[in-house]
Formats: sequence, C-alpha cells, structure tokens
Amino acid sequence: MDGQNLRNVPQPPPLPNVQQQSNQQEQVLHQQPLTYRQLSQHRFGRRMSDIISRPISRGYRRLSEDITNLVPRPSILLPTLKDSEKKFFDMVAYGDVVVVQKYLEENPDFEINCTNFQGISALHVAVQTNNEPMVELLLSQKKIDIGDCLLYAIRENHLKIVELILEKLSQTMHGLEYMGVTHSSDFPDHVTPLILACQCGHYEIIKLLVNRGHQISKPHSPDCLCGECKMRYESDDLLHAETYRLNLYRAVTNPAYICHSSADPILTAFQLSYELRRCAKLVIEFRAAYDELAEDVSMFAVDLIGCCRSTEEMELILRQRNGMVYAGQYCFPRLVLAIDYKQKAFVAHSNVQQILETVWHGDWYEWRLKPWIVRLGYPFYRLVMLPVISFMSLVAPRNSMVAHWSIPLNKMISHNASFILFLILIFFESNLDKSAQKRAPPNSGLEPVIIAYVVGYIWSSFRLMALEGPWRHFKQLWNCHNLIMYFLFVCTFMLWLASFLDQKANDQADLERKYWHELDPVLLSEGTFAIATIMAYFKLLYLCRLNYYMGPLQISLGKMSADIAKYIGMFTIVIIAFTVGLCNFYQYYAGMVQTDESSGLKTAQQASFVDFRSTLKTLFWALFCMSDITSADVIIENLPGETEGTTITNTHTFTEAVGYIAFALFEVLTVIILLNMLIATMSNTFQRVNDNTDVEWSFGRTEFYLEYILQTTLPSPLNLIPTADGLLGVVDWLQALAKSQPGKSARFTLGHCCYLENELDDQSTRGFPLLMTQLVQRYFRQKDETADNSNVDLESIKQEISEIRQMLTDYFDRNYK
Repeated sequence: MDGQNLRNVPQPPPLPNVQQQSNQQEQVLHQQPLTYRQLSQHRFGRRMSDIISRPISRGYRRLSEDITNLVPRPSILLPTLKDSEKKFFDMVAYGDVVVVQKYLEENPDFEINCTNFQGISALHVAVQTNNEPMVELLLSQKKIDIGDCLLYAIRENHLKIVELILEKLSQTMHGLEYMGVTHSSDFPDHVTPLILACQCGHYEIIKLLVNRGHQISKPHSPDCLCGECKMRYESDDLLHAETYRLNLYRAVTNPAYICHSSADPILTAFQLSYELRRCAKLVIEFRAAYDELAEDVSMFAVDLIGCCRSTEEMELILRQRNGMVYAGQYCFPRLVLAIDYKQKAFVAHSNVQQILETVWHGDWYEWRLKPWIVRLGYPFYRLVMLPVISFMSLVAPRNSMVAHWSIPLNKMISHNASFILFLILIFFESNLDKSAQKRAPPNSGLEPVIIAYVVGYIWSSFRLMALEGPWRHFKQLWNCHNLIMYFLFVCTFMLWLASFLDQKANDQADLERKYWHELDPVLLSEGTFAIATIMAYFKLLYLCRLNYYMGPLQISLGKMSADIAKYIGMFTIVIIAFTVGLCNFYQYYAGMVQTDESSGLKTAQQASFVDFRSTLKTLFWALFCMSDITSADVIIENLPGETEGTTITNTHTFTEAVGYIAFALFEVLTVIILLNMLIATMSNTFQRVNDNTDVEWSFGRTEFYLEYILQTTLPSPLNLIPTADGLLGVVDWLQALAKSQPGKSARFTLGHCCYLENELDDQSTRGFPLLMTQLVQRYFRQKDETADNSNVDLESIKQEISEIRQMLTDYFDRNYK
C-alpha cells in the first residue's frame, strides 16, 4: 500500500480520556447502589474498539501510544461510600438521633439505603449498636430498605429492635415478615426469621415469632418420596436441597425450639437424634454435620435429667410411656425407649443408674458389702435352696421370703445357679465313654434332665419375646445366640429319637461304629450336641457384663467381631480372585511322582492348585501361615532317556515361577496388608471402647438388668411348674376381657400375645408437665450461669457506654442550644 492510499484510509475516532471516563463511572457508582447486573455491565461494557488506534501499513491495527494512560480495573467491583455517606454512617454509629434526624431533613434527596463495600447500610449499623431510637428513626423514613436487618437483629438477640422491624414489615406488606431475604451476603434465602432464631437459640425471640404465627415445616427424610420431595428434586439442585434440610434440622434440634414445640422434650430429643443418625447414613457428604447435631440433641436430654433433684422426679420421667407402642411390664418404659434409640449417654447417666441400682438390689442392701469370694460362691448355696424357693412360691406366694427372692438380683442368682447345674450336666453328657456305645441314643440317665432344662429355657425365651416383642427381643444378639443354641439342642433330641426308632426297626444296635453310615442319626446328634455345648459354655461371657473390668472387654469382643465381619468381604474377594486364576493351573501335574536317581527319593506333586477345591483350601490356610512353602512346586515324572535304563528330569520353570509369584503376592496382600489392617482396626475399636468405658459398660449392664427384671422367680426347669402368680395373671386377663375394669385393658397381638395394659395414675399424668417445666427452667438457668462471663461483662460495658453517651448528648442539647 503506497502513501497516497494510506492517507485515504478513514481514521478511527480519537480515544477518550480513560482516566476521566473512570472518574465518571466512579461517580455513577457513588450516586446509587448497583445491582450485580449493573456491576457486570460496568465491568464488561467497554469494547476493545475503544482502545484500538490507527491501522498500520500491513492492514493490522495497533494500540495507541497513549495506552500507558490506561488504569487497570479490578476484577471485582464493590460499591464505595462518598464523603457525605461516610459522614452519615459516622453519625448513625455515634447514636445521636437528633443530629441524624436534622441531617435527613436538610438533605431530603439523600440516599438513605447507601451501602459500603460489605453491603452494610445505616440501618445495619443502628441494629448492630442496639440503638432502638435510631432504628425507629430510620424505619420511619419512606424510602428505607430493610433488607436482612431483621435477621441481623435476631442474630444479635435484640428483642426490641426485632419487634420494631416486624411491625414495619407487616405495615409494608402482609406476609413479608415470614419470608427469607434473597441476595443476602450473610444468610441463605431459605433462612426465615424463625429458623435463624431457633438456630441461635434465642428463647424470647422464638416465643415472639411463634406468637406472631411463624412456623417451621418438619424436615423430610433424605429417602422420602412424597410429592413435595419429588417436586423439589425435579426443580431444585441437590446441594440447595441438602443445605435446606440441614438448616431445618439445626433449627428444630435447638433446645429453645424443642421446649417451645414439644410437651415432652426428652422424647423429642430421642426421636430427632435417631432421625439425624439415619440422615448421616443416607447423606454421606454431610455425615459429620448430622452426627454433630445428633450428639448435641442427645446431650440436651442428658442435661435435662441432670437437673433432677430427687428420686421421685427421676422415677416420674422413667415411668413415662409416650413413644412406646407397647410398654408391657417394664417398670421404666422411658429407659427401654432410650435403649431402643441407642441413647447411651442418657442410659449411663448417674441419676438413671442410681434409680436402676435401687430397683436391682431391692431391700438386699448387704449384697454390695459382701466380699467378692462370697459373691462367687453364693450361686452354689442358692442351688441348694432352689427346691425350698420352689416350694414356698407354690404354697405361699405372698410370703416376705418369696418377695425377697423375687427381686431382680436374687432372680439373677437363682437363674445363674440353675445354669451352672445345666453346664455340669452337659459336661458329663459330652464326656461319656463311646468305645462301647451301641448304635442307639445315649442312655446315661442325664438325657431327661437336659431335655427338661432346654424346654424350660425355650419357654422362658417365648415368654420374654411376648413381653418385649420379637423386634426388641432379637435386637440383642445374645438372644439370637440363644435361639441357635436351643435349635441345635432340639435337633439333637430329634436325632436321638430318630436313632431310637431306627434301632427298633432295623435291630442293628451292636453294629460297630466303623460300619455306620456317614449320616447316621447318632453321628449327627453328636455333632449338633457338641456345637450346642460350645455355645452354652460360650454364654458365660454374657455374665461378664456385670463386672466393671470384664464388661468392657466383652463389649470390645463383640465390636471386634463386627470388624471381622466387615473385612470378610475383602478377604473373600482376594481369595476368590486368586482361586479362580490358579484353580486349574497345575491340573496336568496332578498325581505325578518324580524319583531322584541318586538317592531314590520320590517327590509327589502336591494337590495345592490342581482344582478349585484344593486351591481354595490352600489359600485359606495360607492366611494363617499353615500352607506348605512347596505348594507352588511343579513336579514332572521322570521321562525315558536316550538309552535304555536312563531317565530325564524335566522342569517347567516358567509355570513354577508364575505359581510362586502369585502365591507370594497372595501372602503379601492378605497376611501383610489385610491382616495388619484388621488388627489396626480392632485396636482402634478396643481403644474407642476403653476411652468410653463408663458409658459402654453402663449401657451393656442396663440391658442385662432389664432382662432379669422381666424374668420369673423360678429358673429353668422349675419355671415349667405353674405358680400362683402366673395363674393369677391369666385370671386377671380373662376378667379384664370379660368385663372392663378401671385402669386395666385386656389386649392381644401376634407379637405380644395376651397382656394387660395398665393406665398411668393421675400423679404421673398430671405431674409430668409440671416437672418438665421446672427442668426446662433449671436447664436455661444453668446454661446462662455457665456462659462466658467475659462476653456478659463486655455487653454490659457497651450498654453503659451507650447510656453515658446518650446522657451527655441530652445534657449538651439542653444547655448549649
């Protein structure tokens, strides 16, 4: 392009003064608060054509030489205050209402809703300084924008200011006070005034809002599939939904809101804790938050019972039946409910344990003072007394001695004494000489007694299951253990009967054992009886719960068993993977024998990896380092040599190397890594139980106590004898069924069979609300006393300074105007 053509090119308009334009835009920012869209337009409104200069000879455009005058703009633009607005903020912060009012009258066009870079307005400043006259003045302005000032006042617990703002909102638009605030820098849009007040635990503000009609909807479970939840999942994002649910739970689990919304705060705390722990399992991402809330609401129930001052108050709480579908014959239904909800801290509280110990020992106070050697030997003395106890229970059921033997502690001693005798019987039955045993059931004379014992235990389990309900009864794993044990004993008795009938039909009693069929009834009965005996003796661990030192060990053993169950899946995957890969790897070499020509020694191929069963067996015992190190050797039988009488020894080195590498890798994965991980996990479990010994032991012992409280006075097999108490219970149920009686109702269900439902007395019904009122008052009083005194002193100092400043202002206004 020549010079003439270059001169004919139209020149672009001159660049504006960038500094001047920036100042003008800043003035626009100062005049009024900008929205996010306006800020975005201000940021990206300038085009690149504004900074492009004249073209060069090659047709390209280049930047102007004045580009150095460009001022870099920040990527985030926030509103700033002008000098007049800063002055207004200072006046509001100082708290002189007269000066602020005069300033607003002199400047009628002043933008009262101006905000600083944090989004704080003058009304925010007045709320934060708790200046009620200033707030009232600002709210009286026509153009005032309240924004999220109501939430600020609620968070700061300024009750009077909250009332002023609520009245202003109700005058502005009906229903506006019940809603959250959109685009707030501090509060999400779904946080309503009542939700925030509940989260902060401001009791008086909660009461004010509830009286004005504010409500909180109950949170739905994460797995809820109702129409409302489906609509929310379709229209709302997952993060917002989970955050909204978590904020609702933070509100409804606050003690201040629970005391406002529930007549039974302890029951509500149990239910909310259960819901939160369930939410923690369903929403893994917020598991820590849900667990923390569950722990806090559980401790609220613990703190409430900690405020009790007498045995009468504690018994009144523990005898409440609300929340239980079936209270049965439990003396403390609320305690059973706490166990169902896994409220370990509540159950282990010293007040609860003291009441439970009183019921457990009854009138036998001397038991605690007896030496431990006497306690260990007392069941053997009770074993001699069992016939006397049975006779007295049949002849004189209302005798004071029978009442003494009926306390839970004595019932436990009687049952354990009878159980010791049962263990002795099955010990002798298991150690019978089998060398001369015929093909018939054992005939030592102990069999009828053992059968009577097992039938008595089965009847006792059915009775407890009817009293507790199947779900609660089998929730304890020891009852599942008993069920399996009784089933094995019943199978043994059935096999004894089958062998007796088979011997009568075939007349092969003298047939030697080595000729018996592998599934002979006698052989099967011996196997089931052996396993049942192991389980019977294993139940002695259940008694360890009574001891302070052995109890935590027994609990740790149960939790470690759960850890092993978790790792079984990982072990199974690893074993199956190696078993499938190596199951037929050595199949061709099965049965081969190699002979050493020099020594004549013969080496046979091991059946370690020749088929699936052998491979699985080898790898399983390799977990315990019980497999032979030569399991991966490849043995090839001698091959004929080139001349007659000679042999050749061949080796498959690659195959053997693969076998050894796979076997070594299996050992590393399982023995070195997985087993050590399992040991570390079990150590962590033991340490966790040991760190919380008192709570874990008290909780386990309470379950033990409650079971024996429901047991009969007579142990097995004496419990098969009908007693007067049992017959009177049947008669009472029939009378209540035939004719309604005051305070009693005859009921029948499949889970609980026939039972009487007793109504609570008037003292329990009427006294409980009054007691809960007193406990809530004591709770909040203790909470205020344990608050940080430094914060209280600081607030009082601020209040005093504010009052002094107001007094000085009034003084100068009166004397120097």
